[in-house]
Amino acid sequence: MIEWLIRWSIANRFLVIIASLFLAAAGLASLRSTPLDAIPDLSDVQVIIKTTYPGQAPQVVEDQVTYPLTTAMLAVPGAVTVRGYSFFNDSFVYIIFEDGTDLYWARSRVLEYLSQIAPRLPDAAKPALGPDATGVGWVFQYALVDRTGEHDLAQLRGIQDWFLKFELQTVAGVSEVATIGGMIKQYQVVVDPDRLRAYELPLSAVKLAIQRGNQETGGRVIEMAEAEYMVRASGYVDSIDDLERIPLKVAKNGTPLLLRDVADIRLGPELRRGVGELNGEGEAVGGVIIMRSGENAMATIERVKEKLEALKSGLPAGVEIVTTYDRSGLIERAVETLQEKLLEEFFIVGLVCALFLFHLRSALVVAISLPLGVFAAFIVMNAQGINANIMSLGGIAIAVGAMVDATIVMIENVHKRLEDREFDQGARWEIVADACAEVGPALFFSLLIITLSFTPIFALEAQEGRMFQPLAFTKTYAMAAATALSITVVPVLIGLLVRGRIAPEHQNPVNRVLAAGYRPVLGLALRRPWATLFVASLILASTVIPANQLGGEFMPDLDEGDLLYMPSAFPAISAGKMAQLLQQTNKLIASVPEVESVYGKAGRADTATDPAPLPMVETTIRLKPREAWRPGMTMDRLKEELDALVQFPSLTNVWIMPIKNRLDMLATGIKTPVGVKISGPDLAVIGEVGRRIEQVLQSVPGTTSVYAERVTGGRFVDIDVDREAAARFGLNIADVHDVVRTAIGGMTIGESVEGLERYPINLRYPHDVRNSPEQLRRLPIVTARGAVIPLGRVAEVTVAEGPGVIRSENARLTGWVYVDIADRDLGSYVGEAQQVVADEIDLPAGYSISWSGQYEYMQRAQERFVLVGPGMIVIIMLLLFLNFRNVTDVLIILGTLPFALVGGVWLMWTMDFNMSVAVAVGFIALAGVAVEIGVLMVMYLRQELAAAESKAETEGRSLNIENLREAIGSGALRRLRPIVMTFAVIVAGLTPIMYGSGTGAEVMRRIAAPMVGGMISATILALVVVPVVYFILRRRSLESTPR
Repeated sequence: MIEWLIRWSIANRFLVIIASLFLAAAGLASLRSTPLDAIPDLSDVQVIIKTTYPGQAPQVVEDQVTYPLTTAMLAVPGAVTVRGYSFFNDSFVYIIFEDGTDLYWARSRVLEYLSQIAPRLPDAAKPALGPDATGVGWVFQYALVDRTGEHDLAQLRGIQDWFLKFELQTVAGVSEVATIGGMIKQYQVVVDPDRLRAYELPLSAVKLAIQRGNQETGGRVIEMAEAEYMVRASGYVDSIDDLERIPLKVAKNGTPLLLRDVADIRLGPELRRGVGELNGEGEAVGGVIIMRSGENAMATIERVKEKLEALKSGLPAGVEIVTTYDRSGLIERAVETLQEKLLEEFFIVGLVCALFLFHLRSALVVAISLPLGVFAAFIVMNAQGINANIMSLGGIAIAVGAMVDATIVMIENVHKRLEDREFDQGARWEIVADACAEVGPALFFSLLIITLSFTPIFALEAQEGRMFQPLAFTKTYAMAAATALSITVVPVLIGLLVRGRIAPEHQNPVNRVLAAGYRPVLGLALRRPWATLFVASLILASTVIPANQLGGEFMPDLDEGDLLYMPSAFPAISAGKMAQLLQQTNKLIASVPEVESVYGKAGRADTATDPAPLPMVETTIRLKPREAWRPGMTMDRLKEELDALVQFPSLTNVWIMPIKNRLDMLATGIKTPVGVKISGPDLAVIGEVGRRIEQVLQSVPGTTSVYAERVTGGRFVDIDVDREAAARFGLNIADVHDVVRTAIGGMTIGESVEGLERYPINLRYPHDVRNSPEQLRRLPIVTARGAVIPLGRVAEVTVAEGPGVIRSENARLTGWVYVDIADRDLGSYVGEAQQVVADEIDLPAGYSISWSGQYEYMQRAQERFVLVGPGMIVIIMLLLFLNFRNVTDVLIILGTLPFALVGGVWLMWTMDFNMSVAVAVGFIALAGVAVEIGVLMVMYLRQELAAAESKAETEGRSLNIENLREAIGSGALRRLRPIVMTFAVIVAGLTPIMYGSGTGAEVMRRIAAPMVGGMISATILALVVVPVVYFILRRRSLESTPR
């Protein structure tokens, strides 16, 4: 069928050319419309429930909100992990779903279960779903600054919340605009308890009066003079003066008692759980653009920039918008890097063809067919919705060499037929058809093997699957396109372009040098076949040496061009102190010459996608272009310099890439390469186990920092109500709690309406009557009967420690230990660390330890490869058998696979690469192209042997061993050029990737290295070992045949 298809294509070449033009046009259109991003979206399908429970401690939030929600969400169909966070004021519940779950289906299921549990939550707890965004949705960040000093943080926050935020949310592709830091303006009603006592007013009466004095209403309509008038009554609070004039009661003499008579009313800041700071110059309000799931990142960022440019004219004088993070630069660098590599590969492939064939128009066949294959891949990419990113473009890049193999072998075979001969037009087309049909079937199956050898990549799960499946898809599409083109378009292009005088192979000096070097080696190998196999076996056994020295890692660090400084401070630190600490660290970081800007965030942004406690710092460091760096400065050296520069007591430094950090945080909750999760029923025990693990891991070689979160490090003022004492004054628990909630912490009891802006109104006692346990004990409570008693009469006030943040996973309490490592591979480090922890830590009953972070991904990937690897071998064997119909030939070809490992492993060791998923992908890709070398050699040896047998039969004699040796030797020599060309285009095509630099190069180098090294060893050994094995097997067949 393959031969028929080749001949049909040549007979209908006009139709084939027209179809190719349509393919090129469709490919160009797809190329223009393909979405751009830096890396694939690696985040899990997740739905977030954020619940605000104002003023409540983490334990209260856990008991009343987070625990009920997590237990309910465990039953959601498709949910694999339910992670809960209980903070002061807020609860976050992350529901992570199985791979392949539709995000909007997942959101609807979560809403369904949320509707069942919501009525059981406290009235003040208001749950809401987070944005329909993913873990890599933070694509752009900016800060608002006023260098003139005319606008304070509250005014800048108002500009962000009520102007920029709403305008930017209208941009296509934006799911949410989150605000960082600043101050929210608040009307603070500070009630004097002595005045309340004098006027015999309970605090609840003040609260009710404010609520009743802040409202508007309508009175339907009235008709006057045949016209309809709508009735409205004003009454919203929009100034301090409005609040001051709110009546509380009327004295016996008719004098009204107003709010200003019992309280001081002023403007102040709302309680905040996030702080932003820019360049060490002081606090700055920030904004985060969170992209909707599945959107085009590059296009979204461009639209946001255009919108911000348009909005600048509406900003007050002196207010500027400063970009603090912009992923478009990373996207552009990533795409440019791979575009350059693709162009380099195209040039090198064309050069190899011209060099070996000495025929420029033959090189044009490759130059035309290769882009057609790439265009076909882009068409399918676009239809499937795969972004153009480092991995998807990398799949095409590593396929380029293999894509042109069939074309090169066909061209070479046609050259053999046309050398120094003249033919008329019809005869020439017939010769082209015969030459292409001769090698077409074997080439078709070779390319099909390369295409299907990537099937194990599709079996990868979770983050590693999402990382490499785009590469596997695009490589598969590109190879499938090359396979189809090789038996349709390529024969037509050869017939059209391979014209004129074709120089014989022996006239090419490159071919003469290769043949001169190969002939004596092959001759010696065929004369000493068993010795040759022994030497080959020794070479194969030598692989054990470097293999035992290779480390293991999940993935090499992807250089994103920017950095994230993410230390952990000890709990219970105040917002004011965190702002001071941020300014100090940012000032130090900004002093490094390579740093362009520094924006630090302590605590969380106003979004469900950021479950960060106040002591957690995330400082985004924008770096200058590499050309502006000091000579010799690298990313690793820069990290070392920053780490030595920024040293603060209680801060544990972590330097990481921004996207990678968000992915790891949302996938496992662990922000470092290695993490330990301790689960159990008691937070105090969990904290103690975490501290012991922190101590023992310090001694493990490779540990740069280890930090066990202080799960019980929060500081609390506990007010324990005595029920009987309260009852004597006619007070119930709720009455005392109402005073605690309002008078001490301050309660938001309404909001002002100032045009389109809304600001909270807060009610509380003065600071000097609630700033210590002693003052709290003397805090006056006005009972319903007008009696005034101190809080200490009905409650015990104590200072205690407790959980500042409560984390849970699948409804079990957990504590985390963050471990950062350097100068050591991940696999060996975790192995030793696990052993140390197992030897030195005795876990109480009911507690468990699990290792998480990147290590978790690495283990999962290894298990999948072990499972599906044999399946790949079976697929290759089946395809080889379909082509050769001979088990012996199949086994000979498969024998090239172990030899391919030799060069791959040794080159990995030489370049100091660890084993990783990227390296495994490279070895899997190598399996397909290494088999192709064996297929070509066996195919040519079979042809030559068949010709020798035919000649012997014609001469009326039987084939002897010497004839066999000569036939195999001449066959290998005569077909040296196409095999070396195949090897050259694959290796030369991958060399720019292996030695390239730029964004994404770290990953692509580790994919290319095993392919390059493996192809070198596979080709050298296949040129020698395959003929030798073929000779031994055929010789045995001849010796067993009766003469």
